[in-house]
Amino acid sequence: MTDSDIADPGLAQAGVRRVDWADRAMPVLRAIRERFAVERPLDGLRIAACMHVTTETANLLRTLQAGGAEVAVAASNPLSTQDDTAAALAVSYGVSVFARSGVDMDTYYRHIHAALDLAPHLVVDDGCDLVNILHTERLDLLPGVLGGCEETTTGVLRLHQMAREDALRFPVVAVNDTATKRLFDNRYGTGQSTLDGVIRATNTLLAGKTVVIAGFGYCGRGLAERARGFGAHVVVTEIDPVKALDALLQGFRVETMDEAARHGDVFLTATGNRDVVNTAHFAVMKDGAILANSGHFDVEVDVRGLAGLAVDVQRVRPHADEYLLEDGRRLVLLCEGRLVNLAAAEGHPAAVMDMSFADQALTCAWLAATHEGLAPGVHQVPDHIDAEVARLKLASMAVDIDALTPDQADYLSSWRSGS
Repeated sequence: MTDSDIADPGLAQAGVRRVDWADRAMPVLRAIRERFAVERPLDGLRIAACMHVTTETANLLRTLQAGGAEVAVAASNPLSTQDDTAAALAVSYGVSVFARSGVDMDTYYRHIHAALDLAPHLVVDDGCDLVNILHTERLDLLPGVLGGCEETTTGVLRLHQMAREDALRFPVVAVNDTATKRLFDNRYGTGQSTLDGVIRATNTLLAGKTVVIAGFGYCGRGLAERARGFGAHVVVTEIDPVKALDALLQGFRVETMDEAARHGDVFLTATGNRDVVNTAHFAVMKDGAILANSGHFDVEVDVRGLAGLAVDVQRVRPHADEYLLEDGRRLVLLCEGRLVNLAAAEGHPAAVMDMSFADQALTCAWLAATHEGLAPGVHQVPDHIDAEVARLKLASMAVDIDALTPDQADYLSSWRSGS
């Protein structure tokens, strides 16, 4: 077993079976792993990752290893670790793993430091915590870091803030912003897995209920589409007029949170911002309203504010805490305000993470080859990587598409043809 901090090494074989199960639904990443094993684009490199330790992540880390990298991983959320997957990585796959489900915040950050002790050349981050610690507490490691990847909207926002302040010291690729990640992982993955988490945590019937979704980016759009599919009445809240108009023209009701708080049954946040659902909203909510978050950090629902209003808190189901308010109303908070799809469910389906993690793997290889020509800052995934992942996914699904004829290609590249 590698140098690791995991819950139970005895879970390794169960974890291997689950990792193999996920691998069956990840043909693109598997094809890249086979290519990496021959080409070895990451030979001699050390990679530190801060990610949700799930079966899908395990298959990404195996792919980076196949490319020649030495890999260490810490969890990117205290509640999202699958302990059997962590055991499989440490015992059977040779990855240094610092992740246990349900750790406190001190342990969470200690684990990130432990992964950084690898002195990485490349970093793969999920929420920017690892990059943040590199720039605030582990400055000694910065000269050795060639570049990194970030796969969340929240993390990319933080990176752009760092870049604007000239604080970011190496190039980081915004994998989150590539189409094969954003259009599918954020939309279809988040939509399905978040509602899966809500249903597992509460066993509530969504049909006929009013589901309020804060944020209509790609994640919020996926949530709204899936909730409507379950028969829910969907209300969207937004601060962006263009996104609000988009939601309205797609047939969703658009309201302020102040309005929606009065009649919503289930509240789902996906904004990347804090205090989106706050004490003013708790004061007018229905008895029994359910609060859940699908954003990266546990700040979108004002958990401390809710606790301050409560006269009693009871855990009524494994991932559901019921807050009793002074007037007798009960509000149900799922997963302590953390990512409901990873704490109460299993995260995105492997079939959609196949593309996101294929983007990650190919981007790591691209960074290894091109980092010397990249300035510190936030960079986009090259278009050819995005297109390659999409082509591989279509091929794995036995789908063919058309190709331009020479005349068509010439027409599109010329301005001389008139009407």
